[in-house]
Amino acid sequence: MTPLMGFAPDVESTTPGVLVDCAQLIPFESGMEAAPGLTVPTGVGALAAECRGAAVITKLDGTRRVMAGTATALYELVSTTWTDRSAATYTGSSDTRWSFTQFGDATIAANRTDTIQRTTSGSFAAISGAPKAKIVFTVGSFVMALNVNDGAEKPNGWHCCASFDDTDWTEDVATQSASGQLVATPGELTAGARLAEYAVAFKKSSTYLGQYVGAPSVWDWVAVPGDVGCVGQEAVCDIDGALFFVGADNFWVFDGTRPIPVGDDLRQWFADNADATNLYKTKCIYDRRQRRVWVFYPSAGSSSCNSTLVYHLKTKQWGRANRSIEATINYVSAGVTVDTLNTLAATIDALPDIPLDSPFWLAGSSALAVFDTSHQVNTMTGAPAASSFTTGDVGEDDAVTTLQQIRLRFSAGRGPTTASATAYSKMATGDAFAVGQTTQINDGKFDVLQSARWHRAVINMTGSPRVTGIRPQIKGAGKR
Repeated sequence: MTPLMGFAPDVESTTPGVLVDCAQLIPFESGMEAAPGLTVPTGVGALAAECRGAAVITKLDGTRRVMAGTATALYELVSTTWTDRSAATYTGSSDTRWSFTQFGDATIAANRTDTIQRTTSGSFAAISGAPKAKIVFTVGSFVMALNVNDGAEKPNGWHCCASFDDTDWTEDVATQSASGQLVATPGELTAGARLAEYAVAFKKSSTYLGQYVGAPSVWDWVAVPGDVGCVGQEAVCDIDGALFFVGADNFWVFDGTRPIPVGDDLRQWFADNADATNLYKTKCIYDRRQRRVWVFYPSAGSSSCNSTLVYHLKTKQWGRANRSIEATINYVSAGVTVDTLNTLAATIDALPDIPLDSPFWLAGSSALAVFDTSHQVNTMTGAPAASSFTTGDVGEDDAVTTLQQIRLRFSAGRGPTTASATAYSKMATGDAFAVGQTTQINDGKFDVLQSARWHRAVINMTGSPRVTGIRPQIKGAGKR
């Protein structure tokens, strides 16, 4: 049985186990599985307009807040209602995105057109003296802002708040609030993130590593060797000790030393199928529990994110699970309150025997989620839709073979509800494949009978299958 090697359209199609295409099929620890469907959290309504960014933040006491922004407002999910927390009506453009970060008990939000916003409870308020910024993130004892306007346009500029004081942005050696510009390479700052105690700033074709050095310069920035950068402010995510990001010509992982390419098996396919003009709208999010990075991007001809690639950190394999989204979030369901105690038990005596200071009462469960094009948050916990994959090619240039059978191996208890295989064949490598017969699964296999030099198949499945291996059975039918 040949293990599946995932979606790898740039790899030679005769490579054993390669998938030249797939749909709603993503990698897991030992193969490929049907991608989860979308589910609307009970009672949660839609935002008033397109979601331009969202975040779940955790305060020092362990309580969580769910935030989301539109072009003109900031909202907090209170119970199941999106409550307006705006300081004013914001002035976002058609491309404005909100960047969120947490600094102690303070939630910081930036959109590049308004002064950086702050809240510890209730509504946001503009931070007096703070710049406007495209990107904000917390690193060490600072909030770092990138691509700023502090009265002057500095698209390649950075600015940090005073040490341990996110309300003070007045430059001062004593407080260590400082600013500067990254000019060693051309272009504006497109993205940024914390990497351990370091700050990382991206341009489209370059990367900078920032290290805290104390007064007077506070932060020292070094250009990372190589013409590698990030396409957009949401095209980067933390993957537990490293950063995954989408570059103009590949997918990369950066651990603080040098960027490592991880998309060689599909980089040309991605270049041909993604919309280069709108690639900056790409969004990445990490599913820590499943060790998968989801990459939402605009397909060729689209101006919004309507296609999805999924990368597994352990197996280093890819899959596809297309869907149209506005934003991503690691959604956390509401914690338990006095009003919702009845969802756990009918009486006080019947409540779980859990101490009142346990995190159980403060936090709900976490799930990867997206905002769909109706501005509705959906967790990826639903039943999978139909999934499929296209096998690589099996055969020989100089011999006609007969394909008799295709057998799949499934994880225990994870066979498909239904499955069919459509066979394809051709006589020369340069020919187009001709469609053959379609057969249903029987005893874990598809019985096929066709003769040609080259064979492939499209497998369609329903249910929640996990496929770990494949074995085509062919026999010689004659040589030239």
